[in-house]
Amino acid sequence: MAQRIDSPLALENAYHWEKHLASKTYLTQPMTGAPTREWSWAQAMDEVRRMAAYLKSLGLPPRSHIALMAKNQAHWIMTDLAIWMAGHVSIPLYPNLTSDTVGQILDHSGAKVILIGKLDAWDMMKDGVPASLQRIALPMSPISGAPTWDAIIASTQPLRDSPVREADDLATIIYTSGSTGTPKGVMHSFHTMGVSGVGICKHLDVTHDDRMLSYLPLAHAFERFVVEMGSMASGFHIYFAESLDTFVQDLQRARPTLFISVPRLWLKFQLGVFAKMPPEKLDRLLKIPVVKGIVGKKVLKGLGLDSVRFAGSGSAPIPADVIGWYRRLGLELLEGYGMTENFSYSHASEPGEARVGYVGTAYPDCECRISPAGEIEVKSPGTMLGYYKAPELTAEVMTEDGFLKTGDRGEMDEKGRLKITGRVKELFKTSKGKYVAPAPIENKLLSNTKLEQACVTGSGQPQPHAIVVLSEQLRADLAKGTVKRETLTPDLESC
Repeated sequence: MAQRIDSPLALENAYHWEKHLASKTYLTQPMTGAPTREWSWAQAMDEVRRMAAYLKSLGLPPRSHIALMAKNQAHWIMTDLAIWMAGHVSIPLYPNLTSDTVGQILDHSGAKVILIGKLDAWDMMKDGVPASLQRIALPMSPISGAPTWDAIIASTQPLRDSPVREADDLATIIYTSGSTGTPKGVMHSFHTMGVSGVGICKHLDVTHDDRMLSYLPLAHAFERFVVEMGSMASGFHIYFAESLDTFVQDLQRARPTLFISVPRLWLKFQLGVFAKMPPEKLDRLLKIPVVKGIVGKKVLKGLGLDSVRFAGSGSAPIPADVIGWYRRLGLELLEGYGMTENFSYSHASEPGEARVGYVGTAYPDCECRISPAGEIEVKSPGTMLGYYKAPELTAEVMTEDGFLKTGDRGEMDEKGRLKITGRVKELFKTSKGKYVAPAPIENKLLSNTKLEQACVTGSGQPQPHAIVVLSEQLRADLAKGTVKRETLTPDLESC
């Protein structure tokens, strides 16, 4: 009864673990200035039931939209469940939006209530929250004068029944980061979210004995897919990070068995190792068969990654050199691919079958094809219901036979492994008439450990050019004068 669940419905799964893993720790949360807190499944669900009862007492119309604005914390997931249990729809907001974007999303979504939790940029966001919008303060919230989570939990009796939601009911609207105008609201049902969580757990053979550290924004589909929905399907233990300054300590406390990240953080980990041990010395040690395994394990233990059995990278290409470096340490980085529009459930690399530069094959219940124009099209059970209040935009990205037009260009090898070659709209032409795909060039630039970020552009210019961000260590060395600026040009030009 405590193994992975094949049902895609998150609420029903939470009720299952509440009963069958009642005493098992589900959530571990560092509390700023206070001892770390833990909740078992039974304790977490008790608080969820109390908040759900409070939300129901507000007398909102069924399926009202309730906003959630917070960094990752245990109460983020408990709030999401409480909103659903109360019969409503959750509207997550990314935790560092501008006030203008906050205002746009709250207005467009028609949110009736907002729960505000741990935030670093509240002063930048607060003007976007209308004074008339009812607020609830989660623990570690920067707001005052609103009902607090702890007070509500202490004074409200829990719901005794276990309400269920239909698979096709709207569960959430995830707003994508739009470059102009109002961000698009991607609508997901309980089925599209839950089936994705079940799929990733089957793919990785996840059980309730696994552990994950949650730190990528839960407001984004990727973290919600793997962490929130994954925990609903398998019952595993979620740890939360306290801050960037304590991130390595957070990892060491959690010792995750599953760890998903983005290329920039994998690069930061590598640079952190190089700051303690020169890359030339580490390279020499890793070439010695007798000590290679010992050195690799020591480095991974220092990062808190020594228990990881699956390490994933997504959201952007990761340089092949970085993948190779981690493999030498004994950690196989596996790339994946997905979009908010299909709840990130599209492609993943298989252990032992990964090909550097490729994001893997489609999940067994997904289909992928390349259009005549070279665009990647995916049919996934995680595909959105559509864009909120924008049926014309929905029609633009869906084919007549149900495939999502991703906007990415790609190609597949003989084993069906997918390679992303750029964005359809990112391809630009120089004034000399040459078409340039920026993604492969950016990926090449980022193979240099002295760089953290790179952006290639040049539409209408004689020659493409790149804007780069130097690594944190290099910036520090330049400030100290231990590295001369004139020595950088030949090294960077070698990219």
